Amino acid sequence: MTLNQTLTTVTDRIIERSAPLRGAYLTRMAEATAQGPVRGHLSCSGQAHAYAGAGHDQARLAQASVGNIGIVTSYNDMLSAHQPFEHYPQLIRTAIREAGGTAQVAGGVPAMCDGVTQGAPGMELSLFSRDVIAMAAGVALSHNTFDAVVFLGVCDKIVPGLVIAAQSFGHLPAVFLPAGPMASGLANDEKAKVRQQFAAGECDRDALMAAEMAAYHGPGTCTFYGTANTNQMLMEFMGLHLPGSSFVPPNTDLRAALTVEGAKKALSLSALGNDYTPVCQILDERAFVNGIVGLMATGGSTNLLIHLVAMARAGGIVLDWQDFSDISAEVPLIARVYPNGLADVNHFHAAGGLGYAISTLLDAGLLHPDTQTIAGEGLEHYTRDPKLIDGQLLWQDGTGQSLNDKILRTVSDPFQPTGGLSRLSGSLGTGVMKISAVSPEHRVVQAPVRVFSDQESVKAAFKAGELIGDLVIVVRYQGPKANGMPELHSLTPVLQILQGRGQKVALVTDGRMSGASGKVPAAIHVCPEALDGGPIAQLRDGDLLRVDAVSGQLDILTPGVTDRKIEAVDLGANAFGTGRDLFATFRQAVGSADAGASVFGG
Repeated sequence: MTLNQTLTTVTDRIIERSAPLRGAYLTRMAEATAQGPVRGHLSCSGQAHAYAGAGHDQARLAQASVGNIGIVTSYNDMLSAHQPFEHYPQLIRTAIREAGGTAQVAGGVPAMCDGVTQGAPGMELSLFSRDVIAMAAGVALSHNTFDAVVFLGVCDKIVPGLVIAAQSFGHLPAVFLPAGPMASGLANDEKAKVRQQFAAGECDRDALMAAEMAAYHGPGTCTFYGTANTNQMLMEFMGLHLPGSSFVPPNTDLRAALTVEGAKKALSLSALGNDYTPVCQILDERAFVNGIVGLMATGGSTNLLIHLVAMARAGGIVLDWQDFSDISAEVPLIARVYPNGLADVNHFHAAGGLGYAISTLLDAGLLHPDTQTIAGEGLEHYTRDPKLIDGQLLWQDGTGQSLNDKILRTVSDPFQPTGGLSRLSGSLGTGVMKISAVSPEHRVVQAPVRVFSDQESVKAAFKAGELIGDLVIVVRYQGPKANGMPELHSLTPVLQILQGRGQKVALVTDGRMSGASGKVPAAIHVCPEALDGGPIAQLRDGDLLRVDAVSGQLDILTPGVTDRKIEAVDLGANAFGTGRDLFATFRQAVGSADAGASVFGG
């Protein structure tokens, strides 16, 4: 199948735009590769320090010809998605010993959960944690004793942070090992109903707690299609997972077999073998275009419009939101997974999952088919399903058709003809909207604004009965420089209640929404942010705003708004408590959302 012309155009544009940075990056990686296996260059004392805790592996480690795998783990046991990683290092060490090599835990990285910190001060550390994770992984690998790396990570900021670090060490092969989703519990739409009932005062906290515990009830990722599971999709579309491994449940024989095989794969891809495949060869411009296609086709998380930009920049590749917009206009939505539908990721996986999604997109010419992956050259590898047959891990051809067309469809019969995300721009600035869960009748809102500087004020106005009629709720000073750009997902029940009453309602913010944002139109990531002097800082109650996801408009209709003086706002409350004082330098150094909201600069 001939590659879609829009994908060709966008890819060529990215290559041209990125050429200076990408060329310099690849030169650095080539120089690092030329140094050969690195631990042999350490002093004897340095090597002795590195091997002292390795027990029976010490003799092997002293042989520079024996591959040593570094393990970077985000394990902690307070987060369901990362709890299964507790026993991965021992599995990996054993597997690598049997293959003739060695493996060591190089270090750990923090892993926080946005689900825990929603609406709380800790959420203001969330986005910055991505760059902390990248730096922590860099410290772990700085000992320079590894021939390849396996990264253990799943959730929202963890995978992007680990990818940034992997690109910093792009001369090394890298394999990402997931943990899998938790078993399906209380249906996501039922959970959402209880949240709305609680927000409306129709049920008590005991009922809310019971519903939440029934939804989040075991190890593994949350089962809705938010940022964590969007990350897993990307790792397959971009070739860093083993094929079909993203949504295999934790604590199963197949999950363990995939972990073992992934570790062995990392060893086989090192420069000591015959299939040297550094991560800098895998994550090229085509791989990132494939990732964007997957994001649009599956209706993934809006957070990836920030993370993919930052991930790409770490490898010298420059993406902008117009690339996302152009691809979204060409790629149809072929999956409906909550919040875009009623199914969860387990149902999606059973219906054909990522293997079928990749297959139908390849057949339509909507993916670069010839990218390099950890499974070999060509994305065709990722149309196959892993099976554990008589104790042997094998890959078989995936289903040739969707097993449930309410969840997964072909490109020729999609849920909608365009992708799940839309870029908006106009006199207010530039923002993005996740439209895959927004009904067509709600995609255009023209109404007066109510302006707030924090989400608690929105909730208070709702409880006071002030949010009446059609309106656009503006929540500003929520950008990366103002307070770390927290998600505003705790506003979702309020917004859905207003919409359910028949009001035309939209949210506009320079902050973020959850990867699970859904039915209410939300123009988010607005740039320039209020603290940068963006027009969003000049709005006042009653100004007329048009939020139009159909035409891509984000326009102030009231004359003279941008001539107003911006009133000073006291952001002192954002500076302290729950560790926020430790991130003052981050708030000062961070770039804009459309440039990846990164502290690493260009």
